[in-house]
Amino acid sequence: MAAQLPDMTTALLSGRPEPLPSMVSARRLRNQRVARALRLWVPAAILIALFFICFIWPYVVAIPSGTFGSILAAQEPPFSPGHWLGTDPDGVDIFAMLVYGGQVAFEVGFSVTAIGIVIGGLIGLAAGYFGGWTDTILSRLIDVLIAFPALVLALAVAEVLQPSEPHLIWALSVFSVPAFARVTRGSTLVVRQLPFIQAARLSGTRNWRIILKHVLPNVIPGIVSFSLIGVGIVVILEGALDFLGLGIQQPKPSWGAMIAKGQTVLTAQPEYVLIPSIVLLIFVMALNLLGDALRERWGVR
Repeated sequence: MAAQLPDMTTALLSGRPEPLPSMVSARRLRNQRVARALRLWVPAAILIALFFICFIWPYVVAIPSGTFGSILAAQEPPFSPGHWLGTDPDGVDIFAMLVYGGQVAFEVGFSVTAIGIVIGGLIGLAAGYFGGWTDTILSRLIDVLIAFPALVLALAVAEVLQPSEPHLIWALSVFSVPAFARVTRGSTLVVRQLPFIQAARLSGTRNWRIILKHVLPNVIPGIVSFSLIGVGIVVILEGALDFLGLGIQQPKPSWGAMIAKGQTVLTAQPEYVLIPSIVLLIFVMALNLLGDALRERWGVR
């Protein structure tokens, strides 16, 4: 019975040398770095491109009105002269409505998120850092607000305030404030137990200095990564309220209103519903993927 040759000798005789373990590990690490970079920069590039199209493109290239159109150009198919994506039953350019509806999505999404970060963040910091009766009262308030379904609560507030973009922002902020308060409180509870925080408190450092210099910098990464996911949720809720007629009012365009209006011509012109739905899906997916990538990079749980 022939003796077994060593693995390296067998590989050399066969003409297919096996890669060294160090080479394999280096290649694997390089592939992992590329994959992490792609998970971060691809959704970021999509969001930057959407922002450019919605806010910069109208000033660079003249586009038709997204509010009014000509009935003579009604229901033009995509790639018609002067109308890249066609027109709706009223002759309004679909691409222009997407652009101006995207401005509404960005404005509402990030405004609601900013209000949630400021107000909810302050509530969460106070509850998590001071604890005791402060935490008990603020946590019960947060629990009461979170107990209501977000869409139902936004519907009730929007109905009371009457439909408009500022009122829509405040209606959706009722949902975002307790969400950010809960996230900030959880992160603050973890940071408060760290040794350097305990040392700063024992050294007599004022609470506001500890919060600003030590607690807040360690809480911000979790808030930022969650805020991107929160923007996506807010945009979906904004589209739902627009769809129900309690959000942005006609003739001002919005993605949700486009989808609602497109129901009347769904069989004859399905692209009028599909195009804003796909853009909304891409926008929300990019926000979620970017939030996940940042949370992975910063090690946020």
